Amino acid sequence: MTDDAPLLGGRYRLGSRIGGGGMADVHRAMDTRLQRLVAAKVFRSATDELGRKRFAEEARILAGLSHPGLVTVHDFSADEDELFLIMELVEGGTLADVAETGPMQPEDVADIGGKLADVLAYVHGNDVVHRDVKPTNVLVGNDGRAFLADFGVSRLADAAGRLTDSGMVVGTTTYMAPEQVSGGDVGFPADVYALGLVLLECVTGRVEYPGGPDAAVARLVRPPQVPYGIPARLRRGLLAMLTADPSRRISAEQAGDLLSGRTTEVLAPIPAPLPAPPRVPQQRVQRPPTESMPVQQQSSRPPLAPIAAGLLAVVAALVLAVAFWPSSSETPELPPVSGDPGPDRLPADLENLERLVRG
Repeated sequence: MTDDAPLLGGRYRLGSRIGGGGMADVHRAMDTRLQRLVAAKVFRSATDELGRKRFAEEARILAGLSHPGLVTVHDFSADEDELFLIMELVEGGTLADVAETGPMQPEDVADIGGKLADVLAYVHGNDVVHRDVKPTNVLVGNDGRAFLADFGVSRLADAAGRLTDSGMVVGTTTYMAPEQVSGGDVGFPADVYALGLVLLECVTGRVEYPGGPDAAVARLVRPPQVPYGIPARLRRGLLAMLTADPSRRISAEQAGDLLSGRTTEVLAPIPAPLPAPPRVPQQRVQRPPTESMPVQQQSSRPPLAPIAAGLLAVVAALVLAVAFWPSSSETPELPPVSGDPGPDRLPADLENLERLVRG
């Protein structure tokens, strides 16, 4: 960085290029007013007045965010000949650099994932969608701290006129959510899914869906392969973050709770039930006078006619029985005593008994 280098915005002296992409370059720069090192993201493409206005609105939103895991935006310019962002400079590398050395320890992945999910939860709470979460957008400082960078960069790119007239999907294909690939609405759940793919790549050491059209479609027919044998909090978190249906996917706040171990069970969002169809009142049909009367509905009570007939039959039987019942005043005629009690009298008693029975 030399003293004769041109000043960006009349204030920032550009130094070496430290990163960039298809639409902008990131330089190490010196803030000559505050005498501090910063990162200057300079967009290469110009845009019209409306685009510059949208760019300025997005930059103000990003500058208003403040979180320990966020790369802070200090300044911006939306002039016709200068379109740039001035951000906090993080000395170190990216998560992509760390992942290139091989699979990370699962416990480390869970720890960094919980912190990044907390950052997403904070940003989502401020109604900002990242739309391009990927390893190169996660900065890892020399002190080991992780920062989520380029929040809103996709929206800023849109404002800068980088989208094609055909409505090209913004984002990195490798980490897109299924709803992004299929052209659906892109909201907070898409950021959660992308972070899940980033963490899965860190723990397995391989890209789950490599770039290209075939890989973009693959996530629509094949779910990500979350390995067994990793810590329970990491496996639960990844499975819940990588749910294909965005309405069933957990939020960034829930992902942070799972990955950090603050909770062990998180319920996914339950879609609201469909409203019941309105009831249509049935109209009573008016029958013409010539029609026969409708059959009355039978009652569950037993009919009275059979019961009355049965009672009359019982009463009649009782009357006949009383009429022909022998009078209690009549005493049956007994045979004369055959002698003194004893064994000698037994034959005579049996004969009298037999005669009495025969009548």
